[in-house]
Amino acid sequence: MPVRSAQDLAAIVKGRRKEIRLSQAELAARAGVARKSISELEGGKSRPELGLLLSVLEQLGLVLEIHGAPSERRVRGTVDLDAVLEEHRRR
Repeated sequence: MPVRSAQDLAAIVKGRRKEIRLSQAELAARAGVARKSISELEGGKSRPELGLLLSVLEQLGLVLEIHGAPSERRVRGTVDLDAVLEEHRRR
């Protein structure tokens, strides 16, 4: 499923958490974060740190994949994440 907004990500995280029957507190404990962080993530209210997001996704059995980063966005082995996000928002 393409993620185009914080609300898309929130729906995926909340839906998967409920699917595997975890409370926000249980998910937070497994991911090593505060329950408030899970609440904010699921509410689409925060811009979670990458480490927090990856930890939560791992505990939910989800994988973050980035597709379609054209080579012209690569500069000495780096990727312009702003350009990648902007392209995905336009789709």
